[in-house]
Order: sequence, then structure tokens, then C-alpha cells
Amino acid sequence: MWNNLSSILTARVLALGVILLWAGMEVASAQERAVSGQVTDADTGEPLPSVNIRVEGTMTGTTTDAQGAYRITVPGPDAVLVFSFVGYAQQRITVGGRTTVDVALPLDRGALQEIIVTAQRRAESLQQVPVSVATASGPTLGAVQSAGSDIRDVAGRVPSLNAEGSNGNIVPRFYIRGLGNTDFDLNASQPVVVILDDVVQENVLLKSQMLFDLAQVEVLRGPQGTLFGRNTPAGIVKLETRKPTWTPEGYASASYGRFNSFEFEGALSGPIIPDLLAARVAARFQHQGHHVENRAPGILPRTANLGRLNDLGGRVQFQLVPSDRLSALLRFHARSFDGPSEIFRANIIKPGGGLADDFDRDVIFHDGETNQGLDLRGASLNWDYNFGPVTLTAITAYEHADKPLGVGDIDGGYGAAFLGEGNFGPGFIPFPSETGSRVPALDQWTQEVRLSSNELGRVDFQGGFFYFNDDLRIENFSFDTLNESALNGRARQRQQSEAWAVFGQADVELVTDLYLSGGLRYTAETKDFEAERTLTPMGGDDLPLTTRSTEDEVVSWDANLRYEVNPNVTVYTRAARSFRGPSIQGRVTFADDITVADSEKLLSFESGIKTELLDRRVRLNLTGFVYDMDDQQLTAVGGDVNTARLLNAEDTDGAGVEMESEWSITPDLLLTAGASYNYTQINDEDVRTPLPGSLAGCDACTINDPVADGFIRIDGNRLPQAPRWIANWTARYGRGVGDGNEFYVFTDWALNTEEHFFLYDADEFKSETVVLGGLRVGVEFNDGQYDLALFGRNITNELALEGGIDFNNLTGFVNDPRLWGIELTARL
Repeated sequence: MWNNLSSILTARVLALGVILLWAGMEVASAQERAVSGQVTDADTGEPLPSVNIRVEGTMTGTTTDAQGAYRITVPGPDAVLVFSFVGYAQQRITVGGRTTVDVALPLDRGALQEIIVTAQRRAESLQQVPVSVATASGPTLGAVQSAGSDIRDVAGRVPSLNAEGSNGNIVPRFYIRGLGNTDFDLNASQPVVVILDDVVQENVLLKSQMLFDLAQVEVLRGPQGTLFGRNTPAGIVKLETRKPTWTPEGYASASYGRFNSFEFEGALSGPIIPDLLAARVAARFQHQGHHVENRAPGILPRTANLGRLNDLGGRVQFQLVPSDRLSALLRFHARSFDGPSEIFRANIIKPGGGLADDFDRDVIFHDGETNQGLDLRGASLNWDYNFGPVTLTAITAYEHADKPLGVGDIDGGYGAAFLGEGNFGPGFIPFPSETGSRVPALDQWTQEVRLSSNELGRVDFQGGFFYFNDDLRIENFSFDTLNESALNGRARQRQQSEAWAVFGQADVELVTDLYLSGGLRYTAETKDFEAERTLTPMGGDDLPLTTRSTEDEVVSWDANLRYEVNPNVTVYTRAARSFRGPSIQGRVTFADDITVADSEKLLSFESGIKTELLDRRVRLNLTGFVYDMDDQQLTAVGGDVNTARLLNAEDTDGAGVEMESEWSITPDLLLTAGASYNYTQINDEDVRTPLPGSLAGCDACTINDPVADGFIRIDGNRLPQAPRWIANWTARYGRGVGDGNEFYVFTDWALNTEEHFFLYDADEFKSETVVLGGLRVGVEFNDGQYDLALFGRNITNELALEGGIDFNNLTGFVNDPRLWGIELTARL
């Protein structure tokens, strides 16, 4: 089948393009034309940048540039343009016979700004898209980017989104509606996809994106397998960067804070050749000093203190518009990270649960290394050609990652019990464990070709072809800590994946204000895996080269019905079927197991209502959902030999509710709040996981599940890393001080209730309810040109257990301590 792939795909893509192009031209309106103009402040006459403009009742939208200018295509003289911007009254204007429409927006500081999302690969109002979508932007996004942030900090700020990781500031693992994967291996497949500027970031290394110069973060909850399609049964975290502008703009921001932390972020954007070529350059640098003291006896000077990191990211974009019909966007991005791996701490968990009474977050006792690095590079070319009734889009992207050797002191302490009293600690250390990994190369290629209609009337559509290919090489190591960290174990693995898909979606207005949308996607994928162990820890036989292969073909689909009750209320219902392809796991440093999991398939139903009330001063969106997953891929991590084994659970059920709200109480005070409840349950009487602890056994563990023959039954358990409740709330108060100046206070809070770390239920390996808060107090000068602020993260200095290691002792890792600083931002 794969030998003839090229000819088959070419024929299908050409056929699909011809059919859709013909259909679009048949129903296109001959009155379609471009409209341009400028948006200004009605009182001052000053141009307004970033004003949202959309064609009412359609998916067409744009924003004004730095000079308030815009250009948009409308279907005819009856088209109504809707202009909205925070602090200004919304305007609705019928185009008529004009090609130039200038608008002066009057102030209305109490109204909420319209939010535009691209959850369906088109620019649409959040209040009209029939998908459960939440966004992070503005002050909330700025807050989580402060103070040594990483991409996991978005979690908790969006209902139903959780994130964790046992690799420090890189390799995040996301969970949406309770669905995720706890596997710590760099080969692990995840049901939540990260998408950066329309390019899928499949591997966990590529998900380690740095947050800077972002326009918005969108979280698409529930299966997204029709239009996006790369293993998305849980959902998508979608990062949208700021694009080049046709008028000069830019900013620079610098901060200094506790732990000798320093950050700089800046961007510069503008035309290179007016009306033809524009560019945007952005960069961010983060530094943090040592803040954890190592008190283990006999430690090396280089391991005396931990916590230091340097993180540098950059992005360059070029926008080329040679004609009204053709545009192209070329992007380059890179990241270089050097810092600590996760800091594991021995015996910080009390038998029966909770942190040890004498735990000190500022002190560790390590006799092994704790460091890691990561280098990312990528490029993409996105071009669009507007044929009039339809637009052809092509996105070609290449992503590369390499990870230098990173090493972690997994046992979290020093010495070992067999050395005698006084030669190990803190607490009981059965044996030392120091491991590391290296990724010589990860290369990913993707190609998408998509044909989309341009507001043809009562029917709109899009469809196309997607190709994916990646090649991942991993080397895992073990070290003899008691023998000057000499190498005593080496294994390698390689996985090559290839997939292709064809997809299509149509949106039909059945009657006035009632819309039906549906889509299909056919996906075929293969994986080829190989692993070998050439040096076995503690002696024993090596593992010769062993291979596994998988392949599958799946049809996913999506259908929704949306009714716009009035301009301020939309209700919808949605059903979707998605999947995650087969997975292979072969972390063979300590064991010979190479396990394979079949495809998991999820059927989801949700209904929601989206409302704007009190003259657009209140926004309230509610969603309820249920899902059923067959053959869910689960990973038993840790256990007797600290490895990872794949399992398929026969059935998993989930249900919950999600809420987002905004309330502009006064022009000076804005409140937001969000909350979600997620219920999950594994239903499989036969699925079991190994007991934790290889030498210590389970003497220190309080396991609440049935145990038989060294295995734990997990039937009826909730999913790991799936808190019942996630909530967030923010408040911003601003007050004018003199002419063009504003004093403001912004605070943000996030709550997660109890989480289980593993598939089994143990009192020790779970977190308690955690509430984390941030605060920012500052003054904006000269109409926002300058911003001077004091900020704090984890302002209550909350101490929380974030994860555990179950194969050796009651080892865990915790959250970051309170951090504060000062920040200055200047804008062009």
C-alpha cells in the first residue's frame, strides 16, 4: 500500500480540489468585492489598532493594523460589518455599494471585547463557534509569562486543562477533561496536541514551546479529529503568535526578581518593502540563579547548588503579499534551554500521605547529577491563493529537536542502606538510581493542502490533505553513583512514524440562524520501532536489536448543530469521534519489555450555551459533556523496575461541565471566572498494574485497590492527573492618574483539587487541593506606551506535592516557591 502512496494521494487531492473548486464557483456571488477603510476613536480621531472586524453571520474576519487600516472581502452589498474593540461601543454597518468604509468608534469602556478564535480553521467569534473553546490572552497571558514561566503555566487558567511533567521546565504533559498520558518517556504518544501557528507539535520535546510574543492561546476541549487529526481525542492547545504588521510597531520588556532571575522579551515589526514585504522579529531570554542548597556529604562543587537555568528563544517571520490574491508567511523559530532536570527529593512523603513535617523546599541531599538541555529549531511556509469563491492554502513545515545528555538523581538522596548507618539519607535509601537520556535527533515533516470557501452564502466548506512524518532517536543511560557516576547501562531506541489523511467539512445554514456542520477524516498511519541494550546495569544479558511495527486506518468525524437565538445567545450540540493511533513503548534500560497498545477511540457528546448580557458587559458560557473511550491507552509508569508499560483499558467513561465568565462591573473593574468538573472512571476487570517498589516492596505504601499476585487491579479508578475540580478567577482594577496615565492592580488565581499520580490509588501518591495566586501592581504611562509594575507569583508561597517516584522510596517533587520582581515595558 505504501509503495503506491504518492500516486494515490496525488489523485485524491486533485480530485478533491477540482470538485470543491467547481462547487465553490457554482454558488459564488458575482457581487463579491474587497472593502477597506480606517477605524478611529470618535472623540480624538486617533487610529485604533487591533480592532476586530467580521462579516456578520459568516466566518470572515480581520483586524486593523497599527494605523487603524483594514481590508476585508464581503459577499455583496447587503453584507454587514461588525466593528468591536475593548473599551468602545460595537458598530454594525451595512456595506451597500461602497468599497471604502471608515468608522469612528465611540467610547464604551464597560463593554467586553469580542474574542476571535480559529477553532475551525477560520476566524470566528468565540460566541458563535460550536466548540468548547477557552482562551488566554491580555493580562492573564502576560501574568503566566512572568517569572521563569514555561508552557505548563497555562494549565489551571483554563477549565478542564491540567499539565504536569517530571522533566522540569521541558517535556510537558497535558490533560484535557481528564485524558492524557503520564508516560515520562520521550517516545510517549499524547492525546493532547500542541499546535503552533497551524503546525502540529507531535512529540513531547516539540511541545516544549517557549511562551513569548503571543497573540492568544486557545484551548479546544474534546475531540478535534476532523480538521486537525493528529492524535486529538482529548483536545488541542493552540498557540497563535503575533504576525508581521504593515506599519512599524514593537516593544521591549525587562524584569528582575528573586533568585537573581532576569527576563527580557522584545519584538519589532514593520514593512521592509511597503505593501509587498513585512517582517517581525521577536525574542525572549530567561535566567534564574541557584536557589536550592545541596547538603549531601562529599558532593562535588558543581552540584552544591541547583536551580540555575538559561533559556533563549527567537522567532523571525516574513509576510509577502505580491498581489491581492496571493500571500505567503515564512517563519523561523528556535529555542535553547540549559537548566536543571526535575529535582527529586527522597522520603518527603509521609506514610499515609502528605509532605513530611520537616520538609524544607530550599534544601536537597543529592549525590548524583541533576541537569538537562534542549535545542529546538523549526521553519514553516504558509501561503494562500484567493481564487475568489475559494482559497487554496498550503502549509509546509519542518521541526527539529535534539536533547543533550540530561541526568537526574532519581532516588532523591545520597548513599544506600547496604553501606551501613550514616551512609545514606535522608531517610531510607534502598539503592542509588542515577539515569539519563539523550536525543541525537528528532525530525518532523508535515504538509497540508486545504481548499476553503469564501463565504459563498448558505453553504461553506473546506477540505484537503495532510501528511506527517517523523524520525526519533533516543539513547538512555544508567550510572553507578557510588563509583563516581561511571556508566553502567546503555540502551537505544528509534521510532519512525508516517501518516496521511484526507478530510472535509461543510457548514450549511438550514434556515435563518440554524446551522448544521459536519466533517469526515480518513487517516492511515504506520510506526516502525527498534530497541537494543548494549550495556546492562548490575550485570545480566544485553538485549539484541528487537523490532515492532504497527499500522491502522481510521475514520473520524464531527457533527454539530448551532442555533443563534438572538445576537447575544447561541446554543449548540455536538457529537464527535476521534482516535489516537497505536503506540509502542520500549524503555529497555532496566527491562526487556517492549509493549504495544492498540488504537484508542473516543465518542463524545456535548451541548453548550454562549451568552452576552447587560449590553455586552457580561459574558457567560456553559458546556456539558459525556464521552466513552474504547481501548484507552494507559501507561503503568515506575513500579518494580522504573520503566513504562503500555496497557489497553476496555472502556473509560467521562462526564463533566465547564463554565467561563467575564463581568465588566464598571469601566475600571473587570472580573473573570472559570470552573470545570471532570468525572472519569476506568472500566476493565482485567487491567492490572505492577506493585510499586523493587526492593523496598510496598511496606511504605497504603494501596487502596485490590492486590493479588503482585499486581494491582485498577477497575473503577479515576484517571491519573485528573482533578475533579479546576477553577480560576482574575480581577483587574484600573484608575486614571493624570492625563493618559493609569494605575492598575491585577490578580489571578488557580485551583486544582486532589490528583492521583498513578493508575492505582495510594494515599501517598496523590496531591491535595492547591490554590496558587499571582499579583501585579503597576502604572501605565503615556496612554500605555510605558508600563512599570511589581509582580509576584505563588504569592502565598503555597507548598504542594506535584508528583512522585514509586519504585524506590517515598520520593516526590514539589512546586516552585514564591517569586517576586519588577518589570518595565516600553512600546513603540
